[in-house]
Amino acid sequence: MIQSLRGMNDILSEDYERFTYFINLATNVAQRYGFHFIETPLLEETALFKRSVGESSDIVGKEMYQFIDKGENDVCLRPEGTAGVVRAFVQKKLDKAGGIHRFFYHGPMFRYERPQKGRLRQFHQFGVESFGVDSVYEDATMIMMVADILKACGIGYRLQLNSLGDSNCMPDYRKNLINFIESVEDEICEDCKRRKLTNPIRVLDCKNEKCQNLYAKAPKLINSLCSSCESDFNKLKKILTDSNIAYEINSNLVRGLDYYSKTAFEFVSDDIGSQSAIAGGGRYDKLVEFLDGRPTPAVGFAMGIERLMELIVMPQAKRDGYYIGAMDEEAVDLVVSLTHSKRNTDKATCDFKAKNLKNHLKSADKVSAKYCCVIGTNEIKDATIWVKDLESKSENVILLKDF
Repeated sequence: MIQSLRGMNDILSEDYERFTYFINLATNVAQRYGFHFIETPLLEETALFKRSVGESSDIVGKEMYQFIDKGENDVCLRPEGTAGVVRAFVQKKLDKAGGIHRFFYHGPMFRYERPQKGRLRQFHQFGVESFGVDSVYEDATMIMMVADILKACGIGYRLQLNSLGDSNCMPDYRKNLINFIESVEDEICEDCKRRKLTNPIRVLDCKNEKCQNLYAKAPKLINSLCSSCESDFNKLKKILTDSNIAYEINSNLVRGLDYYSKTAFEFVSDDIGSQSAIAGGGRYDKLVEFLDGRPTPAVGFAMGIERLMELIVMPQAKRDGYYIGAMDEEAVDLVVSLTHSKRNTDKATCDFKAKNLKNHLKSADKVSAKYCCVIGTNEIKDATIWVKDLESKSENVILLKDF
């Protein structure tokens, strides 16, 4: 028997209800914030992610589904959503148009990593990207939107903040960090030794426990910020405090992608094991320029939907719509016709087989219908239909013309 590939799951039944519930809820919140939907391809040029996510990242170095297609193009399945949105932003010349552009998206991403609870090789993200606003207020807006989505889902969280500085304060910090790494180089993992040469700040994101213990003594970028970055970070903290959004500072938070600068944030949950991040994002003011666009300030976030599905508090299911059934074979055609007509205004399902009342009531219950409606020989003769409200348990016989 052919089965799905490891780490690539089907979504159906109860999982699908949770999945669509989250998508609809998050979409509603994003639209209330004035964001518009964007769809980008699953398949992109590999160069897009090498230039944006960064060749030093685990995503590009180890995890991409990359191949040469029949046209000899080096392509890959997208491992994350931001780069594709930025590529579309530049390709459509929105960077040259100026103004403010705000997008949200959702869809599958692909990374070849070890599957575990809440972490798959094909996974789904809900993401938001904002272009053209060079203000820490927009950073705060991103955080507020995530908080609103999680609150609507009934999900608790801890918000972690950091500032990654900019081109003014990063060079001196980079030198200090490299000096520290070299002082403990004999004790760190091979990945960290490689990152020291490519993007040293990424060592702080290492998942090796021994490395993390060593980096607890590493110099902190947050203590080396220039006056502008420090002012922005202090302003962000004040905005969140004024908005009653609690936060904690995590000076080792660098996110897993190379394109972030200044604000970085993660929402974490204590209820899903060691892989605790459920949403994260930050500012990436240089990325549009990296991808050949005009310099454009930008900020965004992404949420891992599979992880959130484990935590979502679903509202109590409500009965909805009509189930229509035939008691006799001669009533089946009429049932199909009535169901088709009812779907103009309501949710309606039917059964194509004649069954007794008890079995129709069971079928109506399985589809969570509010009304079970049945037609037999007598109802055909009288031009009526028997209707039971499965919530109030009341029963009525009504004329077909009034149904």
